[in-house]
Amino acid sequence: MSSQGWWREGVLYQIYPRSFADSDGDGVGDLRGIAERLDHLDRLGVDGIWLNPTMPSPNDDWGYDVADYCDVHPDLGTLEDLDALVAAAGERGIRVLLDLVPNHTSSEHAWFVDAVSGRDAEFRDYYVWADPGPDGGPPNNWESNFGGSAWQWHEPTGQYYLNNFLPTQPDLNWWNEDVREAFDDVLRFWFDRGVAGFRIDVCHAIVKDSELRDDPAVTPEDHPEVRRRTVKQVFSMNRPEVHDVLRRWRAVADGYDPRAILVGETYVLNLDTLMPYYGNGEDELNLAFNFLFVHADFDADEMRTIVAGVEEKLPRGAWPVYTGSNHDAGRLTTRWCGDDPRRARAALLMLLTLRGTPVLYYGDELGLPEVPTDWRTALDPVARRTGDPSRNRDPCRTPMPWSAEPGGGFTTAEATPWLPFGDLAAHNVADQAADPASTLLLTRDLIALRRREPALRTGAYAELDAPAGAWAWRRGDELATALNLSDAAVELGGITGTVEIGTDRGRDGEAVPGSLALGPGEGALVRLG
Repeated sequence: MSSQGWWREGVLYQIYPRSFADSDGDGVGDLRGIAERLDHLDRLGVDGIWLNPTMPSPNDDWGYDVADYCDVHPDLGTLEDLDALVAAAGERGIRVLLDLVPNHTSSEHAWFVDAVSGRDAEFRDYYVWADPGPDGGPPNNWESNFGGSAWQWHEPTGQYYLNNFLPTQPDLNWWNEDVREAFDDVLRFWFDRGVAGFRIDVCHAIVKDSELRDDPAVTPEDHPEVRRRTVKQVFSMNRPEVHDVLRRWRAVADGYDPRAILVGETYVLNLDTLMPYYGNGEDELNLAFNFLFVHADFDADEMRTIVAGVEEKLPRGAWPVYTGSNHDAGRLTTRWCGDDPRRARAALLMLLTLRGTPVLYYGDELGLPEVPTDWRTALDPVARRTGDPSRNRDPCRTPMPWSAEPGGGFTTAEATPWLPFGDLAAHNVADQAADPASTLLLTRDLIALRRREPALRTGAYAELDAPAGAWAWRRGDELATALNLSDAAVELGGITGTVEIGTDRGRDGEAVPGSLALGPGEGALVRLG
């Protein structure tokens, strides 16, 4: 694996720091806890870890309301702890990415505290302010992603400020060159400390229409996720000028290290809008998350079509990225697979053998399902604010189960974890590490095979014929993946070789004499020959 292409050929792993490992027994995960569990990540075989927000925050949106871009939240540790984690991970060949939140700050950030002091304040123009509309209300029809108007009235200065999320998350004004220079400095601060790159939160959204024009109404033809709202974010987000910022950041990153990586949360739901975030394939994002894929049903035809579209439309030199879980969308075991462990294993086989960089969310390697919690008392504000139970994100942010013992190996037996555990006996690292048939061992073995097999890292993707409900593809000339995502048994013809790794590990080494039979939710990676 080339060092410059590490993120193309490797596997990324997302960690929610508050939920990974608690080193001091307060029930909250922290950076030292992550450092203490690096051996698990080393054995798993991942090449990079993306940490959800680590910066100081009042936690109205759990770190996505940043109060200081150049420090560490006290709940999670110190700058020295982060430096130590970066160093310890580096000794194992694992790089560390931070979450960067450039769309908005916390209302407690020093910039905003100054900005609300008056219209002539030094940092006033760091944020998006507007006079009332003709009716005295908000200046336009923009809607917050967390419900209600995207505008918050500020009585003392007689203007509205923009907040595309919570009122305590005021949007920054990316038309202001001072804001752009400030974030150049933020990137340099962390690159100087050895961070390998950033996952950029809602990077598609940071630049707004300079004329503050109304967003158009949604239509029946729009994606179901778009139809959650009444207007499409045409002017409030997704502006073409965002690409100027991304090119600027790419120049900063490449100037530090050609191995640095910028990963975008590009929440756009069609491929024609997604592909420009790669620029010419070399001058904007290294990886742009594909949310059309994330929000797809775990259905062979739907997913096959999306992947074929990526292969067709991706700019020359650009690289796909696929994930099934994250801290917002939920866990693949529950959302895609209905908590069916067979299908969860098939989903992992898919992610780890498609052409592109796979991103696993902590616990995916165990087939970890979501933990039901009451949305009315959730720590996450979104479900309570919108009244929509389906938008409660607490269930996918619960602590990592390291063992079945009290405290789950996450914290002490006496501590109360910040979010509840699920069934510790059903899914935990210690038990699965000792079980050759476990999902954890399947994941380890697939990642190890990726490291050994160039075809799985860089080989071309070629779709193969498959019956209804199934999906099959070849990587290079050596390996083929076959998935049965239907509820009935299928047989795939035209495949000859040996099962290298099956989701049913009892089939490893089985001869495939021209056709492969798969039960419902089953998959296999076949060495052709």
